[in-house]
Amino acid sequence: MSEYDKTVDDLVNALNGRKGRLKENQAYYESEYRLKALGLSTPPELRHMTAAIGWPRMYLDSLEERLDLEDFRNADQAEVDERLRSWWQANFLDAESGLGHLEAMIHGVAYITVAAPGDDDDNPDIPIIRVESPFNFIAKQNKRTKKLDEGLRLYKHPTIPKEDMATLLLPDRTVYLARGGPFAQWKVDEVIQHDLDRVLATQLVNRERLTESYGKSEITPELRSATDAASRIMMNLQTASELMAIPQRVLFGIDRDELPTDPDNPGAAMEAYMARILAFENENGKGMQFSAADLRNFTESLQELAKQVASYTGLPPQYLSFSSENPASAEAIKSAESRLVKKTERKARMFGQAWEDTMRLGMLVMDGSIPKDAYQLESVWRDPSTPTFAAKSDGVVKLQQAGIIPVEQARIEMGYSDVQRKQMREWDKDDPVAQMNALLLDGTAKTNEQIGKVDPNAANPASQKTA
Repeated sequence: MSEYDKTVDDLVNALNGRKGRLKENQAYYESEYRLKALGLSTPPELRHMTAAIGWPRMYLDSLEERLDLEDFRNADQAEVDERLRSWWQANFLDAESGLGHLEAMIHGVAYITVAAPGDDDDNPDIPIIRVESPFNFIAKQNKRTKKLDEGLRLYKHPTIPKEDMATLLLPDRTVYLARGGPFAQWKVDEVIQHDLDRVLATQLVNRERLTESYGKSEITPELRSATDAASRIMMNLQTASELMAIPQRVLFGIDRDELPTDPDNPGAAMEAYMARILAFENENGKGMQFSAADLRNFTESLQELAKQVASYTGLPPQYLSFSSENPASAEAIKSAESRLVKKTERKARMFGQAWEDTMRLGMLVMDGSIPKDAYQLESVWRDPSTPTFAAKSDGVVKLQQAGIIPVEQARIEMGYSDVQRKQMREWDKDDPVAQMNALLLDGTAKTNEQIGKVDPNAANPASQKTA
């Protein structure tokens, strides 16, 4: 036995204890959840026709598609941190950060680990940053400091499938363990003593509350209930369409022998039933048919449920394929997305804290300490709304021409990256027209400031007349 056995066993038991809930969350996202209560009026033979309703996936994907972390910078600096950007790019976090955000919204929590580069890594100046799923990683958080006290990652041996591997993260060391099977004892493979006084991991928490520090799934009970109801209605719709969508026919005075039969074609009777014209030689034969089932009660119920989902989630009506009273204009679309945009901004604020702490851990691993100005680090997110390019550029140009923002801020507002802005500044140095405009605008701004009379509606500040 080792000194780590009890800590590892407690974390493994906690991880196994929550896997049932995690599997249910994943089943709802993947539209694979099997209803616990099927429609009572549905025959057992038709209960395999349960329909998959993808509203949870649509909602979570719509949020994740708007969560794009672009850069990091200190609060007192205009430029982004080039070093942190290189860490971000080298660890493929442009793609993997989105996977972490999605995993956190599905299950309520995901994790990020930081490690020093090894001898086999390409770049010794870049820490190893990985996003971890709650299926194979678990951690305990300190309630006072909000930092992690310990963490555990479980995985399989790359070449020995039956051997379990584990990485135990403690504030002063990282321990690598292995065991020969689920009932074997853990054996220590390696201990890395770093003495950094921090567990080298952070957690992405979704819907954190004062009483729910580990977060909760974005697939809320009301969204699950509406999804289950829609699945039952869709199943009953399929059942009704199978049994009653085609008008039922009844034939009188016709012998069974008169119906077309073909031993080589078992479907001949059905083909006769489906034919538009049925002709028989028996003069006593009569036929009638019942009316087909009206399926509007099912479709109208589904539309009402879609409206309920829209009210729960903030998804625009067009996302759920039902019409609204608003015209399909740019302003109407922007108004319909306002709640979704605000939710995305809240997610960015919560997830941004975790990514900022991750970058500070990277500094701790690479430099041995965290500089004081690193606590002013802030994450820069892309605008989650979807304004048209023309509308955004028009507003930015008006702000710049009125002297409210400089040209550089206007470029930032338009979404140009730091590299693009640097290239634009180089071009400005070589462009005589840009140089002249800069001189004119600078001189006009000073004159207006001295006189105290500036017309914010003027198209060209250089042409303003002074009193």
